[in-house]
Amino acid sequence: MAHTHIRDSIEAQTGRSTLLLIGTLMGGLLVVNAFIAQYVFDSPQHSDIFALIGAVMLGTPLFVHAIKHLISGHMHMDELVAMAILAAIAIGDYKEAGVIAFFMTISTLIETRTALGARASIESLIRLTPTRAHRIEPDGREVEVDAADLRPGDIIRVRPGDNIAADGVVLSGESTVNQANITGESIPADKAANDEVFNGTVNLTGVLTIRVTRSGADTTLGRVRDLILDAERTRIPLMRLIDQYSAWYTPTILMLAGIVLFFKADSDGMERAITMLVVACPCALVLATPTAMVAALSCAARLGILVKNVVTLEAARNISAVMFDKTGTLTTGELSVTQMKPAPGVNGSDLLQAAASADQMSRHPTAKALAAVARRARLTLQQPEKFEEVSGKGVAAVVGGHEVLVGRATWLADRGVNLDLLQDPEFGEPEGLSVLHVARDGRLIGWIGLEDRTREEARGAIEELQALGVRALTMVTGDKWSVARRVAAEMGCSEVYAEVLPAQKLDIVDQLRRRGHTVAVIGDGVNDAPALAAGDLGIAMGAAGSDVAIHSASIALMNNDLRRIPFLIRLSRATTSVIWQNLLFGVAFIVLLLALGAMGKINPMLAAFLHTVAGGFVIFNSARLVRFGEHLDLTPHHPRRPVDSTGAVHPAPPAAMPATA
Repeated sequence: MAHTHIRDSIEAQTGRSTLLLIGTLMGGLLVVNAFIAQYVFDSPQHSDIFALIGAVMLGTPLFVHAIKHLISGHMHMDELVAMAILAAIAIGDYKEAGVIAFFMTISTLIETRTALGARASIESLIRLTPTRAHRIEPDGREVEVDAADLRPGDIIRVRPGDNIAADGVVLSGESTVNQANITGESIPADKAANDEVFNGTVNLTGVLTIRVTRSGADTTLGRVRDLILDAERTRIPLMRLIDQYSAWYTPTILMLAGIVLFFKADSDGMERAITMLVVACPCALVLATPTAMVAALSCAARLGILVKNVVTLEAARNISAVMFDKTGTLTTGELSVTQMKPAPGVNGSDLLQAAASADQMSRHPTAKALAAVARRARLTLQQPEKFEEVSGKGVAAVVGGHEVLVGRATWLADRGVNLDLLQDPEFGEPEGLSVLHVARDGRLIGWIGLEDRTREEARGAIEELQALGVRALTMVTGDKWSVARRVAAEMGCSEVYAEVLPAQKLDIVDQLRRRGHTVAVIGDGVNDAPALAAGDLGIAMGAAGSDVAIHSASIALMNNDLRRIPFLIRLSRATTSVIWQNLLFGVAFIVLLLALGAMGKINPMLAAFLHTVAGGFVIFNSARLVRFGEHLDLTPHHPRRPVDSTGAVHPAPPAAMPATA
């Protein structure tokens, strides 16, 4: 299983790192003994023996690493350190060689531990994954089994304090579940029958009986692990830039050290050359970008933002246009039936039963709303004999031998339904509601009006985006214009497109790009998949448990808090700033100490110590990003503000593809 390989990899790297640490401590003690022996014994031989053994012990891993790179034909920075240690040994300064090897090995340990730190979030997720589960057998017995043996359809029981062993649906019981590691939301969620739960989350209060839907690597937690690993393997242009220049970096440093040695051909010249080789090993430059990116990825994952590729995290700072899908993004996506208008001679319950029966196989929010109101009305739904869903238009089904169409008026007209009844003022559609038209056997039998609430935090998030310099805030929806204008005005969107089919969203993205924008597309990842893939950044909302959302978008939000979007832009800008700080510090450090070393102002031992300090500075500077955005867990949602119904909204003409918004 995937998480087993990850655990084995982490354990192997940790084991090698531990062995290197033990060797470093032993070698360091020998070097310290060399300095002590210098004062205890009259003869310098005892001191030199301790120092030489320590230098060889500490330098061997560096020599091996350098030789491997030379054999493979790649120039690396370790060659500089290896030559500095060999040069110190060659001139008989064993204590100096030992000190250089000690501090440079410490720097290597810092790099190794930083690489392991890049997987710390993975390791913590693995710890969250339960190894055992309590499965309910068909005869009612409760059996403890390995969590890896669970399969979809199994029934498990989870008691208070236990981690949930698989993704599933609650069959019975009520409890509060801490799912912060999946969604990034600090407030625990209440769970009852028919609610979805996720692997690795913690059951806090009650006993839950759960039917397993996904297990092992297929769970949401498993996909989160894979996403973080994939992101850490990717490289941004700045990282590739350093690799590109490393080919000539080592020869250049050797040339500079050779020039100093040529003009100062004595022991002092050799010491200056050794100092230059030590300070030129660019540990700070090598760590500059990876440490910042690892910290940023950890910060984003903590808040429920999964980044597939660090290139997209870097690109987020340049976003100048955001395209929102309305339903499920700016609105809750939880529609409720507020009005019905049956045709003359049609009973209201008959209209609702026909629509809910035909639409019950759909996963669209309208289907859930119809099913919910039908349950409250105690209507018995019939199973459709045939079912067809036309994306963005409606559904067609055969219910009880009758063909039932539920959807847009224009689509029903295309299917040959007579809509003359809509011309009657008493049968007119209300403004601001989403309306489903229902036809049976080619005859319009009425319409059903639904309303969707806007998200409380959406307006505040849009204001934050405007403050960050995002110029175009576009809302697209397949809903009618009256609904679209109401929501866009309430949110403060600058542009709105209504009655848009999913395929047409691609053209709107292209329009924004032609106007010079870097476009982020935000949707629910179901019918927005083409547009999510078309944008410079595709951001899927509420991706916890959604395969489509995780695969179609470049960034997945595990919850529906739109405040994560401006936070993502700020995180991207902060990360880029930290990377440049690290790089400029690393370059300045090398240039300054190269000059001081060439002038003989510092010796090799001090240079090795300062080199280690520089690496530590870069790591601590990058680590600041881990705590970035903590206010999101504490700040309440922005209150909704009233907006003038005509303000700031510039609707495109109601054509299939508006030329300009």
